[in-house]
Amino acid sequence: MAVITRDEPESRTTPGTLSEPTQSTESPRFTLAAIPPLYVWIAGVISVIIVLVVCLVVWGPGMEFPTTVAHVQSSDGSTSFPRSVRDVSGDAIDSGIKWLTNNGRWLFEGIKNGITYALVYIESGLKWLPWPAVVLGLMLASFAVGRWGLMAFSGVAFLFIGFMGLWEPTMDTIALMAVAVALSVGIGLPLGVLGARNQTADRIMRPILDGMQTMPSFVYLIPGILFFGLGKPAGIFATIIYAVPPVIRLTNLGIRQVSPETVEAARSFGASPLQILAKVQVPMALPTIMAGVNQTTMMALAMVTIASMVAAGGLGDNVLRALQKNQPGNGVIAGLAIVFLAVVIDRLTQAIVRSRQEALSGGQ
Repeated sequence: MAVITRDEPESRTTPGTLSEPTQSTESPRFTLAAIPPLYVWIAGVISVIIVLVVCLVVWGPGMEFPTTVAHVQSSDGSTSFPRSVRDVSGDAIDSGIKWLTNNGRWLFEGIKNGITYALVYIESGLKWLPWPAVVLGLMLASFAVGRWGLMAFSGVAFLFIGFMGLWEPTMDTIALMAVAVALSVGIGLPLGVLGARNQTADRIMRPILDGMQTMPSFVYLIPGILFFGLGKPAGIFATIIYAVPPVIRLTNLGIRQVSPETVEAARSFGASPLQILAKVQVPMALPTIMAGVNQTTMMALAMVTIASMVAAGGLGDNVLRALQKNQPGNGVIAGLAIVFLAVVIDRLTQAIVRSRQEALSGGQ
C-alpha cells in the first residue's frame, strides 16, 4: 500500500510582487548603549556621592592610600619599619637592572667601545679641518639649497662660534649629533617600515613611542649611566631614546600615505613586495621621512646639550659650567652657539625636504 505524503506549501512569489517580511520572534536585547546619557550621568554622580559619604564617615577626611605591604624588623628587633609598594617595586627594579648589567656587561662594553671609537675618529676629523675651509664649505652648501640668506646666516653663525672660542666644543657637539642621529635613523627607519606594513607591530609600538615622547628627558640619563657609566656613550644612548620616535612615526606615516593605486600599478607590473617598498613607497614617502629625520636631528641636539650632565661634553658642558659658576654671560654665549647650530642644521635639512617635494610634484 502506497503512502502518500503531503509536502508543506511553499511560499511562492510571482514576478513583480513583494513577499511579506517575516516577523522575528526574538525579543530585543538590552544594551548599555540604549540607556539615555542623562541617566548614566545621574547614576555616576549618585555613585560618587555615596562613595564620598561612606569614606568620610568610616575613615574621615585626608584618607591615605593603603601603600604599606610589609614591616621590616630592625637588627635588635625593637623597631619595625613599614615597607610600601614603591619600596618593594623599586627593589625589584634595582635587582633586575643589577642582573642585566652583570650578565650583559659584554654587550654594553662592546657597544660602548664601538661608540667611543666612532666619536674619536669623527671628532679628530672635524678638528683636523681648518676652520676657514669648514666655514666656506658650509656657506657653499647653504647657498646651494637656500641661496643668499641662508649662506650669510651660516657664515655669520659659525664665525661667531669661532671667535667666541667655542669651535672645539661645537665640533664635539656635531660629532655627538652625527653618531646619535645615524643610530636613530638606522633604528627608526626599519621600525617605521615594519609598523607601516604590519598592523600588529604598529599597535605594539604606538604606546611605547607615546611613553618615550612624554617621559621627562632627564629620566633617559638613568639607563645610560647604569649600562655605560659616565661619559659620551651614556649621553648618546639617552639621546637615541629621546630622538628616535619622530623618525619611526613619520616613516610609518609616509609609507601609509602612498597612493594605493600607485602600489597596485607597480604590483600589476610584477614588482615584488621588496621592489614596491624600495622603488615606489620609500621614494614617494621620502619628504615625510626627511621631515622625521629633521625632527630627530633637532631633538638630538636638545638632548646632547642635556647629556652634558653625564659628562658627554660639547657645548652643553659650557652651559652647565656657566650655571654652576653663576656666569650668565658665558651661559648666554654658549646658548646662542647652540641656537645658531640648530637653526643652520634645521634650515639645511628643510631645504633638502623642500627640494624633494618639488621634484615629486614636478614629476606628477
